[in-house]
Amino acid sequence: MEPSAGVSKQDIREQIWDYMESQNLADFPRPVHHRIPNFKGAPRAAEHFPRLQAFKMARTIKVNPDAPQKNARFLVLDSRKTLLVPTPRLRTGLFNKITPPPGATKDILRKCATSQGVRSFSTPVGLDARVQVDLVVVGSVAVSEKGWRIGKGEGYADLEYAMMVSMGAVSPETPVVTIVHDCQVVDIPEALLEDHDLTVDYILTPTRVIATGCERPKPAGIIWSKISCEMMEKIPVLRSLRSREKQAGKDVSLQDEPRDLDASRLQTAPLRALRGPQALPLATQREDVPADTVYVGNLPRDARVSELKTALRAHGAAPLRLSWQGPQRRAFLHYPDAASAQQAVSCLQDLRLGANTLRVALARQQRPSDLVDTHPGEPHPNHRPAVADL
Repeated sequence: MEPSAGVSKQDIREQIWDYMESQNLADFPRPVHHRIPNFKGAPRAAEHFPRLQAFKMARTIKVNPDAPQKNARFLVLDSRKTLLVPTPRLRTGLFNKITPPPGATKDILRKCATSQGVRSFSTPVGLDARVQVDLVVVGSVAVSEKGWRIGKGEGYADLEYAMMVSMGAVSPETPVVTIVHDCQVVDIPEALLEDHDLTVDYILTPTRVIATGCERPKPAGIIWSKISCEMMEKIPVLRSLRSREKQAGKDVSLQDEPRDLDASRLQTAPLRALRGPQALPLATQREDVPADTVYVGNLPRDARVSELKTALRAHGAAPLRLSWQGPQRRAFLHYPDAASAQQAVSCLQDLRLGANTLRVALARQQRPSDLVDTHPGEPHPNHRPAVADL
């Protein structure tokens, strides 16, 4: 199964997810969409792990917390190596160190390797721990034999690695391994790769061990211009790292720091009901909102970002970036220029998701209450939380 020409990262994800579902190649949890797939044969693929020279040499190994890497986590513990597991969505820190009870049997070690075991037998590892990670394991939705990787679209694996670089836990020579089903090894166009994308050195499948020989540089640290204010709020350890790098004289400007906005007004804005976008007269258009940004409102309460992206592509109006604000039932689409944004508005009239007809207009033509006053502290449309690539 190979992606067709001109595809996006999301297209490749959807192809992999659809194929694995149609061929019944995954175990619980199902469906695999929007997940790192827990593929059938994952334990067999992980059996290659201890045979890698990089594994034999490593003392401290970081393994992602997803289900298909459960056996890899067990093998690290069974080899009496230090196992680090990222905290889910990085909410409470970067790492947890898994510490099995004294005299733990293999059965206990297997329990420690589960998601429940990670919660029960772990201790946080702080930024000042001076940890040195010798080997990194990440989950993937798709990966190429060249070492190019696509995750599930939330960017946490890339961010975890960048944070490890920033805290000095890894170096450019630290090997990165991914464990996937054979069907997840596909061609990935190089044009889809960005500076923040993590590449891999080894791919383990149930039938193969692939040494990619990837020469593309791995991320050299956190690219702050790609970090949103919303992400900073959700990930406390990211705020700590930013403070350190700012003190070191680095540029830590965020992707969407407000420009000429009264921050206190945003924090104290009263609760108001979400109102549909009513275009303002040209004379009163908001100059603090980029002309290349399109507002999409009246999203269904249970809408998913993937559904909106699919609809946008179907209408020939895929943006450069999509800022998802699902709880507020809206999104902002960012285009290359004002003309592209205006064309997208024309293409997307009468756009529907489920039973809802969506409200589509230029963001700068919306009333302030449609942009920032729906909830206290709600962001400006030039603020880009949950940015998804298309």
